[in-house]
Amino acid sequence: MINGADTVWLMVSSALVLMMTLPALGFFYAGLVQAKNILSVLFQTFAIAAMVSLFWFVFVYSECFSGSGAWIGDLKAAFLNHMARGSIHPGTAIPESVFVMYQMTFAAITPALIIGAYVERIKFGAVLLFSALWLVLVYAPACHWIWGGGFLAQWGAMDFAGGIVVHLTAGLSALLAAWALGPRRGFPHSVNPPHAPWMVMVGAAFLWVGWFGFNAGSALKAGADAGMTMLATHLAAATATCVWMGIEWIKFGKPSLVGAVTGTVAGLATITPASGYVGPEGAVVLGILGGLVTYGAVLVVKRHMKVDDALDVLGVHGVGGALGSLVLPFVTGLGNGGTALARSVGAQFLVQLEAVAIVGAWSLIATALIILAVKKVAGWHIGREGEIQGLDFTSHGEAGYHSAG
Repeated sequence: MINGADTVWLMVSSALVLMMTLPALGFFYAGLVQAKNILSVLFQTFAIAAMVSLFWFVFVYSECFSGSGAWIGDLKAAFLNHMARGSIHPGTAIPESVFVMYQMTFAAITPALIIGAYVERIKFGAVLLFSALWLVLVYAPACHWIWGGGFLAQWGAMDFAGGIVVHLTAGLSALLAAWALGPRRGFPHSVNPPHAPWMVMVGAAFLWVGWFGFNAGSALKAGADAGMTMLATHLAAATATCVWMGIEWIKFGKPSLVGAVTGTVAGLATITPASGYVGPEGAVVLGILGGLVTYGAVLVVKRHMKVDDALDVLGVHGVGGALGSLVLPFVTGLGNGGTALARSVGAQFLVQLEAVAIVGAWSLIATALIILAVKKVAGWHIGREGEIQGLDFTSHGEAGYHSAG
C-alpha cells in the first residue's frame, strides 16, 4: 500500500535534488569561471539535465534497476513500459513513478558534476556526447552494481546516497577529462580568478539545502532514518566549512568566501556515503576529515599533478566520496545515533575498499575510451581562439552581461 507521508517526502526530495543541478550547480560553477564563460556553464548543466532525463526514460533506468544481473540490468523496464499508474516500487511504500523520478535526478547531476573539470575550453557538442556515453557506460553500471542489486551489493558494499556511485565516478572521470583537454591558458600561475564569488556562494547554499533531499531522501521513507540522515548531513557540511575557513585563515591571514563554500561541498560529498549510517558524532568526524583531506587533495591535483581540474571535481567530490566510503565502517559506532554493521569493522572496510577500487578502475577505463571516441566524432578542445573569446560567444552566440550603454 502506498504511504502518503513517504510519497510526499520522496516527491519533495526529488525536487530538492533536481534543484541541486538546476540552478545550484550551475550557479556554483558559473560564478567560478570568467564572465565570458558564464552562459556556457549554465547551458551545459541545463542541457545535460534535459538529455539525461530522456535517456533515463528510454533505457538507462532499466539498465540500473531492472533485472537481477550481477553486472548490468536488463531492458524489461525500457520506456518505463513496466510501470502502471498505481505501481509500487518493490520494498517501499512509494509509487514506482516517484522512485523513477527521484533516481533520475541523481543520474542528471552526476555527469553535470564533471563540468567543473573542463569549463572554459571544451566544445559544446563534446560535452553532450561525452555525458551521454558516460551515463550509459559509467554511471549505469556503477549504479546497478551497488543500488540495483549487482555484485557489489551482494558483497555488502555500503553507499547510502552516492559517495561511490556519484562522487567517486564523477571525480575520477573529471581528472581524465581535464588531463585530456590540457590546461587553460596561464595555468597554474595566471588563471583568472572567479568573476562572481557571490554567485558561487548562492550556488553552494542551494546545494547545501538540496543535499537534504539527496541524502535524507535516500532513506526512501519519512521517519527516524531520514531525520538522522538530515542532521548528519548538516553537521558534516558545517564542520568542513569551518575547517576550510580555518585552514585559509591560518595559511593566508584571512578566509575567503569561495574557500569556505568549497569546504561546505567537500563536507557534503564526504558524508554522503555514510549519511544514513552515522550519528551526529560520526558526522562531525567525517566533516573534519573531509575538510582536511580534500583541501590537501586540491593542492596535490593542481600543484603536484599539474592537472587543470578547473573547479576541483576530483579533489572535492572524488576524494571526498572515496574518503567517506572508506571511513564509514569506523564511524558508524560513534555515539548513539549510528547503525550497527552486519560484519566486523575490518571486514566491512575490505568490502568498501574493494568497491572503491573496482568502481574507480572502471570509471577510469571507460572514461578513457569515451574520450577517445568523442575526440574522433565531435572534437574536444574549443581551440585557442575560442578560449580567448570565451565559450558564451563562440559556442552560443550570446553574452552573459551587457554594458548599460
